Amino acid sequence: MVSQELPNQVPSFSYKALSDGGKTITGVVTAENYQVALRMLEEQALFPIRVSEGADHGAQRTVWGRRVKARDLTTFYSQLADLLRAGVPMLRSLDVLSRQDGRGSQGVLVQVVKELRESVAGGTSLGDAMGKHPAIFSPLHASMVRAGEQGGFLEEVLGRIAIFSEKQDELRNKVVGSMIYPAILVVAGGLVLSLVMLFVVPMIRPYLREETFNIFTRVVFAISDTVKVQWKIILGVLVVVLIGLNTAIKTDAGKACLDKLKLKAPLLGNILTMVAICRFCRILGTMLHNGVPILQALKISKDSAGNDVLAAVIEKAGDSVKKGAALSEPLGASGLFPATVVDMISVAEESNNLENVLVQIAETNEVRTARQIDLAVRVLEPVLLVIMALAVFCILLGILLPILTMGSAAM
Repeated sequence: MVSQELPNQVPSFSYKALSDGGKTITGVVTAENYQVALRMLEEQALFPIRVSEGADHGAQRTVWGRRVKARDLTTFYSQLADLLRAGVPMLRSLDVLSRQDGRGSQGVLVQVVKELRESVAGGTSLGDAMGKHPAIFSPLHASMVRAGEQGGFLEEVLGRIAIFSEKQDELRNKVVGSMIYPAILVVAGGLVLSLVMLFVVPMIRPYLREETFNIFTRVVFAISDTVKVQWKIILGVLVVVLIGLNTAIKTDAGKACLDKLKLKAPLLGNILTMVAICRFCRILGTMLHNGVPILQALKISKDSAGNDVLAAVIEKAGDSVKKGAALSEPLGASGLFPATVVDMISVAEESNNLENVLVQIAETNEVRTARQIDLAVRVLEPVLLVIMALAVFCILLGILLPILTMGSAAM
């Protein structure tokens, strides 16, 4: 969006400066003249390298390439919504938030808010200004803010974004926290088995006679020899495979294939599907509650699921709604949405209460999904322990049986 100069608009100056730590920082400041711009940079403990009049509103200026924590971003949305509800103008609200002290992730966000303030002062809408920082603000949030600005309910949209961002962060932290113990088990078990195969088995092997070997002994020695002699090749193959998979999933075909596998994966497939559906229902319900037309809301929220397969289903549903069909019909025909969810959406459409029912669907199923995650983790932990115990048991059979056989023969 190209900004238009207003008659009495304060000029903007783009700058390139060094911080106290020697980092190069670029940005834009609004000042009455060149000398005031220099003084503003000095107050921020920045040493200017280049200062020129005119702001580059089209360039993305992500601070130092660092990411912002979801908790800090949620706080920003909530505080901005509160300021706007209190009647504080947009520029003044952004100016207040940009003066907050912060370090790390919060400091990065403060610097980005300053850039948002400069962009808005130059005539850019808040949604477009946020769109220049896709690494900080998701395209979905920027689209919702644009819709809120156009519809005149920006503070309501910001409050809603803060609420479901907090809920999504809680769910994400719950999943990560639940997977810590299983991950420790896998890593610890892998290290122990590797040490046994690399050092313990080769030390015991010379003392065993080949006629006492059993099937477990031969398998254990074969694996030990392979790992000890060809560990560099094995490590190289693993690195190549990981790099290949990482490259493949960045392509459109690879991402589509991965999204299909996520939805069809045993045990986790249903959980991932419900997480995506809950996110979509919450965002669509929020948009409709704030007065966004359903076609525009579907267009904005189709990417909220985070899955291309589900996004294609939602896009198809939008086309059907555009032709006059009900939203529940294409969603039910996809086979991805549970029958209970489809029935609730169908009844909500008939009663003209879709926005409230969608949010209710999200809240109810988020609780159920959280329980499923807890159950899956509780099942995963004993499964991993059993697998590790079986591996150790096979190694012990392979080593102890020949020793016992030799002892019996000697007796």
